[in-house]
Amino acid sequence: MMVLARGLVVSVLAFAAAGVGPLAAHDGPIETTPPDERDLWISLGARVHGGFGSLIAAGIRIGDDARQKLGAAPRELDVTYHTSPGAPCPCMVDGVMIATRASPGQASLRVADTPAGDGLFGRVIIRHKPSGRTLDYAVPAAIWPRLRDINKEPTGIARWDAVMAIPAAEMMTVRELPPASPASTP
Repeated sequence: MMVLARGLVVSVLAFAAAGVGPLAAHDGPIETTPPDERDLWISLGARVHGGFGSLIAAGIRIGDDARQKLGAAPRELDVTYHTSPGAPCPCMVDGVMIATRASPGQASLRVADTPAGDGLFGRVIIRHKPSGRTLDYAVPAAIWPRLRDINKEPTGIARWDAVMAIPAAEMMTVRELPPASPASTP
């Protein structure tokens, strides 16, 4: 039985390494994600958060954007999320966690006590540990009514599509912060 399981794991890993099937990641803009990968993102969001809403999709969009801009491999990103008093909860951070693969268990993701700032719904600071490059994503408070209304859509796919259709300039501003010291490798 162990040989069969080991053979299955080797086969799955070889399949993934070859870039075949749903295990291969789409590295284009998240808004152009193929349906099978989109469905995987939605499933992960629902499992991690307990449901898939617009804030999870927005967090995935931000986290994936940072991962691509920073050229980060898994476990190379450190995330600090700042929420605002106007946000119903810091749900967006669950989407960021899924897309960046940062997590509280790795001590690479945290929700800060300090608020996002005036006029902001949320702020996400994402640092690439090997290079020290850091991106600051500011999500304006003005986007909340639109995201709230998207949650009236009956399906995760409809919510995903609606969030991905929002022009990036309306959903967030991104700026690169001065480089932080690269993290030492464990």
